[in-house]
Parts: sequence; structure tokens; C-alpha cells
Amino acid sequence: MRVPRIHGCDVYRVAMPRGRRPESVLVRLAGGDAVGWGEMAVPGGSGDPGRGWADIEERMAPAVVGLEWDRPEDVSAAADFGAPEAAAAIDTACWDLWCRTRGLPLAHALGGTRTSIVTGSRISPEPALDTVAARVNRAVGAGHTRVTLDIRPGWDIEPVRTIRQAYPALALVADAGHAYTESPEHMAVLEGLDAYGLAAIERPFPAGDLAAHARLQLRVGTAVAPAVGDLETLDAALTLEAGRALHLRLDRLGGLTAARSAHDLAYAAGWDVWCSGCGAFGIGQAAAVALAALPGCTLPSDVTDPAGGPVFVTPPVRSSGGVVGVPLTQPGLGHEVDEERIERLATRRLRLSA
Repeated sequence: MRVPRIHGCDVYRVAMPRGRRPESVLVRLAGGDAVGWGEMAVPGGSGDPGRGWADIEERMAPAVVGLEWDRPEDVSAAADFGAPEAAAAIDTACWDLWCRTRGLPLAHALGGTRTSIVTGSRISPEPALDTVAARVNRAVGAGHTRVTLDIRPGWDIEPVRTIRQAYPALALVADAGHAYTESPEHMAVLEGLDAYGLAAIERPFPAGDLAAHARLQLRVGTAVAPAVGDLETLDAALTLEAGRALHLRLDRLGGLTAARSAHDLAYAAGWDVWCSGCGAFGIGQAAAVALAALPGCTLPSDVTDPAGGPVFVTPPVRSSGGVVGVPLTQPGLGHEVDEERIERLATRRLRLSA
């Protein structure tokens, strides 16, 4: 069954109507009688979609409109992709369109085996430990079984100790945000974290310094999770034994096609894997749910929409008791997108047709 060629691409820049007003660039691809959606988050507070919008407008959208294709991987091979977050939006839309055309749930098309996803949450740095503890308490109360705590030099051991003492069984990831070096002081801290039963120490060193990650992994029992932005970096990390955990981010890897390949490599090597979505409009989160259904995703994933905001996909991507069901009865992402609301809220539009 040949997939209809892509005959249209609509791109929308959309801001939430209230609150913190997060923004995303949403991509809608049309082929035959079906449409597929993808999402690219605009960096928080920047108000600037960066080169992502330009890459979609000047390179990616013209490359995919009119394209003859059989599988989503064909688009990745044919299109001159640029910024990974923009490539992720196009690639996700291709997968959604392909699956809807064939009547397949996205999770099954990717090779997913799970029917539900256990969820995690992220806690940003706070000056007061009481505030951090309260936020973790809310996350645990909502059913999340993994928390990622952002740490920085001078704000690391104490918050980790506080959370671990309060929640001995909680899967806890410390995300260092590339902020540490191999100085004796920093290494003492990173090795000290090993005493708290962490699920992973994420991004301890600059992204390109895989050798430092490998040296740390030799000195700690906790899994190290280096930042991985492409398959070549992951292959090098596996060769150097520069970690034992992988955080799959669609926007960092450039979409579902590359993220699935990264999962397969990490899974084969015995690494732990968890996923996170991107954007606040539900499309990036729905794609992450499908990705997290893969068998190697062993840690709880960040795949839910922020609660309490407007809903742009039906049903919303929300957890119940820390669990999100994988849509397996509907094709594609398994969610209907509110196109009318997106059209109404869009502050910028692009339309290309074959």
C-alpha cells in the first residue's frame, strides 16, 4: 500500500492564551484524506523560534511537499533537515500521517509493546529546600514515581539528601546541566551523590566530553546519562562506556526516526532509558507516549501535559495515578487535534501546497 504523496504543509506559531504563555510551532502535513501533526517548542521566555522556523519554511516544508514516499524514514533521507527541534516536528508529523493513512497506532508502528506508561516529573532549582520538598511531595502525590532534580555546584548534595530521606524508594535523577568539571571539588560531589541510590546522574560534564563521562562512570555505581544529540554521539558513548542511561528527547534527536534508533542501540547495550516530550500543546507529549511504549524504556517518562491549562488534543495527555494509557484503538498519535483553536490562536502562519 503506497502512501499518498504529501500535498500540503501548514505551519503555525501558537502561544497559550493565558498563564506563562508557552509557545510552540505546530506542523500539519496533509496527504490523501489524512493529516499528521508535529510540534516544536519555542524556548521558554525567548519569544523567538530561532532557526527552527526558518529551517521549516526554507528547507524542510519545501522538501516534503509533493514528496513520493513509502515510509517515514524515506522523508528523513530525502529532506534537507536542519535544526533538530524543527526536524522533530516534521518527522513526527510524517509518522502521524503515515500511521493514520494505514490505520495503525503510532506506538505499534514504532515497535512499542507497552499498553501504559509510568510517569515522572522534573523539579527545577529553588533557593529554599522546603520549597523543593513541597514540589516533590506534590509530584509524588500525583503518582509520579521518578523525579528529576536539577542540580548545580553548591546546590547538589543537600537537596538530594533531603529528597532521598523523605522518599527512600523514589527513582531520583540528578540533572547537572553540564555544570561540573573534573576538578577535585566537583568530582568529590559527583562521587558523593553515589551514596543516595540515584537512578542516574544526567549531563554532569560538557556535552562533547564523553571521556570525562567515561571516567566518572568508572568511579561511581550510579548510571551516568550523557547528553546525546545524534546517533554518532550515542555510538561513541557506547564504545567508550561513557554511561549506562539514556534520556530520549525527541527535540534533541530530531524526531521519532532517530529516537527509535537510539532506543534500539541503548537497549541492546543494557542501558536504562526514559523519554520526555516537548511543547505544551499535547502533540509532542503524545509522540513521547508512543516512544515510551518501546520495550527498552525502563524508567518512568516525562510524557504528560501540564495540568490545568487549555486542552488542544482530545483526549488530553494526562496521567491517572502516575500512569498514562498508550492509545491503541486509534491510528497515529491517537488524539484529535483542535485545529479551529490552533488557527484562532496562531500568531504566525505558513502554508505550502503541491
